[in-house]
Amino acid sequence: MKNISIVLVFFLMGCVGIPENVHPVDNFEIEKYLGKWYEIARLDHSFERGLTRITADYSLRDDGGIRVLNRGYSAEKNSWKEVEGKAYFVKGTDKGYLKVSFFGPFYGSYIVFGLDHENYQYSLVCGPDKSYLWILARSPTIRNDIKSILVEKAATSGFDTSKLIFLD
Repeated sequence: MKNISIVLVFFLMGCVGIPENVHPVDNFEIEKYLGKWYEIARLDHSFERGLTRITADYSLRDDGGIRVLNRGYSAEKNSWKEVEGKAYFVKGTDKGYLKVSFFGPFYGSYIVFGLDHENYQYSLVCGPDKSYLWILARSPTIRNDIKSILVEKAATSGFDTSKLIFLD
């Protein structure tokens, strides 16, 4: 039983780890990050497969954490899919490194490693490994030059950007 507990602790710690060559942004200001973000691109995952018009809305929780409301449209089902989660900072509120949970006590990394520090209009986010990647923006579209810069940063960090799904 002790060995199972040790393995479980290491597994859960790994879910909030940081992938190699990824560095959370410094001087992160959650107040500027709060609000609605639109998904511009992502790596494929079953929980978003087939969805379009995906948004993430961040707001403060009473316990000091962040409420996360993800929403996307399924044309196949002609309906909206919505999931609510919670996030907490891992290493101080000035680092873009949080843990997020949508399913009970299980957390995964939410790492902001690219950000428009001046206006908070776009961000580059990953999870605990290189299979999770999102490009987010404050509007449903971003300029091509900014998109290229973010894709290049992700590629330089070791993500397979050839597999990015860009939303219309």
